[in-house]
Amino acid sequence: MKLELETVISILFSGAQKYVNLELANSASGVGVIGDCKLRFMELKSKRNFRYIIFKIDRSSQAVVVDKLGSHNETHRDFTNSLPSDDCRFAVFDYDFTTQENMQRSRIFFVFWSPETASVRNKMVYASSKDKFRRELDGVQVELQATDPGEMSMDIFQDRAH
Repeated sequence: MKLELETVISILFSGAQKYVNLELANSASGVGVIGDCKLRFMELKSKRNFRYIIFKIDRSSQAVVVDKLGSHNETHRDFTNSLPSDDCRFAVFDYDFTTQENMQRSRIFFVFWSPETASVRNKMVYASSKDKFRRELDGVQVELQATDPGEMSMDIFQDRAH
């Protein structure tokens, strides 16, 4: 039986995806991580292709997946406006700033977004998955938890970056 290359790649990827989904199976929530999350994070970290990445827990697969990629031209305001007002999310944000010595620097923030209006169940699932998922993202320098946009203002990012 002759398989086409696309079919073989699809089979291999689905097998790898199942393996990667198991990585978080020992977290309190049993939620897994899709390999694309790590790949996109590495692109943000090393190639600086994105300003931010927003992740969500997909209910059907019970895995963390990429929800939105923010282009490098997008702003902090675009980032905060992209977070839902009634559901939790994980996110990473590449924050650029200038030091007092006039040096350009950057810090990668991990943001746990848990608005007051999110359901209790979602808050619990995200909270119990956060630490394990955060450890999967090697290179995060600052961690931040927010329940409203004011808790992740530019002033807070600036204070936490130094």
